[in-house]
Amino acid sequence: MCTIRNICVILLLSLSPASVWAQTISEPEPTSAEHSKLVQQPSPSTEAPGSFQSRPQTIPQTAPTAPPDKSPDDTSYGKQTKRIFGVAPNFAAVNAGESLPPLSAKGKFKLASEDSFDYSAFVWVGILSVQNMGLRAYPEFGHGMAGYSRYYWHEFVDSVSGTYFTEAIIPSIRHQDPRYYTMGQGGFFRRMGYALSRVAVTRTDSGGTSFNLSEIGGNAIEAGLANLYYPSEERGPRKTLENWGAQMESAALNNIFKEFWPDIRKHVLRPK
Repeated sequence: MCTIRNICVILLLSLSPASVWAQTISEPEPTSAEHSKLVQQPSPSTEAPGSFQSRPQTIPQTAPTAPPDKSPDDTSYGKQTKRIFGVAPNFAAVNAGESLPPLSAKGKFKLASEDSFDYSAFVWVGILSVQNMGLRAYPEFGHGMAGYSRYYWHEFVDSVSGTYFTEAIIPSIRHQDPRYYTMGQGGFFRRMGYALSRVAVTRTDSGGTSFNLSEIGGNAIEAGLANLYYPSEERGPRKTLENWGAQMESAALNNIFKEFWPDIRKHVLRPK
């Protein structure tokens, strides 16, 4: 119903100026000779009774006006927000089609700090700790509050170290941009492929593209460092590879959600 109503409004706005224009053209203005005759016509008070004399009518010409352009709003395509659902940090997402200056090393560390120590990060770590404890992901940590505290600080260190390696340390060394540049348009599978490819390909500080060593290498370093503070049963090459794979999976899912977050806002949440 809304679509039909919008179409009708557009048609009315587009046809109305055209009809005024056509009416103006079909009624030409009087020539100078006709104008002089028009001036000499007697007024109705001086005309003889019973006589009828038509006088030409002039219609002022008005140029056709186009319907006003629709101003852009916060639901335009590919526009990101600082938080997802008003809670989860989304500071590293860039609007579609937007070109930003390169981040300095200080800016990259600031971005990593905002993501690591945002209030929502502590809540999210707490949720993951409850989940891992319920699944007995690391039986060596035990149960109760003591076990939960072990789950919590291990999860928190994993999160912070991974964020700093992928968003600050490696990007500063390799001159890579840790931000996610939204594609924002195209088919679903095309955008999905783009989001997944950003795990392996990233933008450089100079505006080019390169192998995403920040994401892949940064998560590998985080997985290797976990061997220093996890129990001996949770160390070794196999555990390190599992940890790295989990981090890469999380990075891919984050990219997908960032890519389609503007669409979720526009078509599902529909902010006013």
